[in-house]
Amino acid sequence: MKVLYVSYDGMTDFLGRSQVIPYIEELADRGHNIHVISCEKKHISAKERTIVDRLFTQKNIQWHPLPFSDHPPGLSKLLDVYRIKEMARRLHKHENFDFTHCRSYIAALAGLELKKKYGVRFVFDMRGFWADERLEGKIWNDKNPAHLLAYRYFKRKEKLFFENADAVVSLTQSGKDVIETLFGKGVKNKTTVIPCCVDTELFSREKVATDFLQQLKKKLNIGDKDFVLSYLGSLGTWYMIDEMLIFFKKLLILYPQAKFLFISGDDPNYIKIKARKLQIEEERIIFSKALREEVPAYLMLSTLSMFFIKPVFSKKASSPTKQAEIMSMGIPVVCNSGVGDTDLIFAGNDVGLVLKDFSEAELERVVRELDKILNLDPVQIRNKAIQLFNLDQGVEKYHTIYSEIMK
Repeated sequence: MKVLYVSYDGMTDFLGRSQVIPYIEELADRGHNIHVISCEKKHISAKERTIVDRLFTQKNIQWHPLPFSDHPPGLSKLLDVYRIKEMARRLHKHENFDFTHCRSYIAALAGLELKKKYGVRFVFDMRGFWADERLEGKIWNDKNPAHLLAYRYFKRKEKLFFENADAVVSLTQSGKDVIETLFGKGVKNKTTVIPCCVDTELFSREKVATDFLQQLKKKLNIGDKDFVLSYLGSLGTWYMIDEMLIFFKKLLILYPQAKFLFISGDDPNYIKIKARKLQIEEERIIFSKALREEVPAYLMLSTLSMFFIKPVFSKKASSPTKQAEIMSMGIPVVCNSGVGDTDLIFAGNDVGLVLKDFSEAELERVVRELDKILNLDPVQIRNKAIQLFNLDQGVEKYHTIYSEIMK
């Protein structure tokens, strides 16, 4: 089958490397002829582009990268949409695709157009309630007429995406339940839940070289007996940095030699300023950027990992990539309630602890109960990740969707 895969996220982005390329490679191995349109950031190095290009070439995947525009605000998105649609139309006229697989809302605009104009089947891989994410994440301001206009436009388009899609993919069961409430059982029945999966071969304790692990410890000044709390990924929009630092400060009372390791490419000064305001010693904060292939080793430095995400409506459809990767490494997790299927996943306290809210009392309760999870068997945690977030299972579900809509 000929597939046009459209993603507004770049393939050279961390998200593209972890949550797009592994699926596409496996689907290509199953015989699908795949063309990829993506928007790539200007700051990405030639080396990173070459890596992605080589990965695609090895699997005979055709890549059509477009520039990602970030200036001027608003108008740049219109330019990106125009470029994506134009490229999709041009490629379809040449390739005659069986269907488009559209990752999120911007990409779905192209899929919807090809469906309406040429009858090309359309997979809407929603990834989350995007328009609501923009408002709730304060990327858009509902007091700004232009932002409010954009929100209403995409909410209208959202309805068309769900109604016209031949298949819908939701990251969570919670998101699927919302889809049924908003759009009815017909849309629910064509919706498949596929969470953000993890490459369990890469994210495995057994694959981490002991020599490299020791090099990291020396580089980051981490002792063999240090208590290391880790955070993986970007720090923007959804992640509750202040609350995470407050949690760490309370953790220091019980574990006074603890260190907080941020595995992130973001600006460390942002964290250090906040830590200083909370009177957390600067040497307790460690910041390091890691290549995707290095992330498992960095995670293996952790005694415990954590993430707090704003528990708003749009996050019901969210499946944090970091959650699957941390669990696959057998590391216990502390997170908060109200995000995707987190409450269901953590119900048995067999992989970590969940905060009900961010009150002082609740933060202190979880710190006191850490001993319940610090001695969990890493194999037990990893097995649950394999059960819930196995990449092979995710690929099989996509393959089934592709096969079904072509019948």
